[in-house]
Amino acid sequence: MSAISYRSTRGRAPQLEFGDVLLAGLATDGGLYVPDTVPTLDPSISAEDSYAQVATKVMWPFVAGSLDADDFEAIVEETYAGFSHPDIAPLFQLGAGEWLCDLSYGPTLAFKDFALQLLGRLLDYELTKRDQRVTVIGATSGDTGSAAIHALANRDRINVVILHPEGRVSEVQRRQMTTVTAPNVTNLAVQGTFDDCQDLVKEAFGDHDLRVSAGLAAVNSINWARVMAQTAYYVSAARRVLARTGLPADSPVSFSVPTGNFGNVLSAWYAKRMGLAVDQLIIASNRNDVLTRVMATGALTLAEVVASFSPSMDIQVSSNFERLLFEAGDRDAEAVTRLLASFRSEGHATVDPAWMARIRDEFVAGRLDDAGTLDEMRRVFREHQMLMDPHTAVGLQVGRAQRNNPDVPLIVMGTADPAKFGGAVTEATGQVPSLPDRVGDLMNMTERYEVIPAHLDAVRAHLPLQSGVDGND
Repeated sequence: MSAISYRSTRGRAPQLEFGDVLLAGLATDGGLYVPDTVPTLDPSISAEDSYAQVATKVMWPFVAGSLDADDFEAIVEETYAGFSHPDIAPLFQLGAGEWLCDLSYGPTLAFKDFALQLLGRLLDYELTKRDQRVTVIGATSGDTGSAAIHALANRDRINVVILHPEGRVSEVQRRQMTTVTAPNVTNLAVQGTFDDCQDLVKEAFGDHDLRVSAGLAAVNSINWARVMAQTAYYVSAARRVLARTGLPADSPVSFSVPTGNFGNVLSAWYAKRMGLAVDQLIIASNRNDVLTRVMATGALTLAEVVASFSPSMDIQVSSNFERLLFEAGDRDAEAVTRLLASFRSEGHATVDPAWMARIRDEFVAGRLDDAGTLDEMRRVFREHQMLMDPHTAVGLQVGRAQRNNPDVPLIVMGTADPAKFGGAVTEATGQVPSLPDRVGDLMNMTERYEVIPAHLDAVRAHLPLQSGVDGND
């Protein structure tokens, strides 16, 4: 099998193989890496395969040439052996043709564990092979940070610096980051929004001298490995739902995905491009509905980030949408660069109508405000005696509203354990969700973090300098 190469959406960075893309994260021209070719799904994937077997088969073509096949299989097996449910991503039927794929059984109780537990092991593998060290820097709206810290804590070749928006993540989310005592972990609370945190990460990567001296690497979904890893659970869920419903294995399914930064639903789109039969890809937004607005109007518009009951989606700049724009625009990197520069400088930009037509052929979108989110959580508890986190509730209600064919199974991607958002769950249902025993005495542990202004100099002061790194160029 020939190795896949990766190119930047901005067109001015060198093409790289997977190992280099893994360490680079963001391309040196500010773009995001995408595969030059998208492979076809392994036809041997079946509902009888374990989750790790499905994930290995889905991802192998993207990493071939950079990893030994046996090593990669062992890494994937080890990654998902640490999840607490035997099905890894269990399915629950919620109604006629409606299914929940619950992705909350990883170490930090959220879907980000699926990619970040793998990413930590892949980074370790690649850095050991190259005898290098890196500083992983990441921005989080809540779940990415804790998942990254859990995956990377105490790894000898990696320092971890995570930025979260002060006061804009849930207490459980914050504590899952700030109570980790590993010496290689630094937590920074940024006085601003998630978009400010994300901008600081991109600004750090854009500073060539800093990128080289600190040996920066990325864990946000700007890193292609994150998108790649998430693709696997769409394939696994589809195969198992079709088997349970007695439908042929090549029948279509639809997915509803609560999303803010667009990485999760983009992974579903890549699964479709690989050959998974998908009828609808439904983008579910909360009140910070930048993705729903662009789908409705064809315009990218920058609005104020408003705090909501689903804080992991409190985003107005969806980084991964750049990857879709690049593909919808026939990979015209210069046009993508101009469009995004206009969006950043003016606060709005109009997407080419031909591009939007292609995007609307692939996606539909809807939004749900806080009141609607609580109503949906209430309904699910009343009808199914199930507590549901607010992000998943957004995905379920929007999916039901946007579903266009009741004969096609609808799979809603569950994002987190309800205990991570106990305040919203209690307000909606009157029930106080308990944290699983595996997270320990989280609420009584000492926290460690520093509050900083939204300025690169403040971040720079916390980035350890590396020796003997090549800057991941």
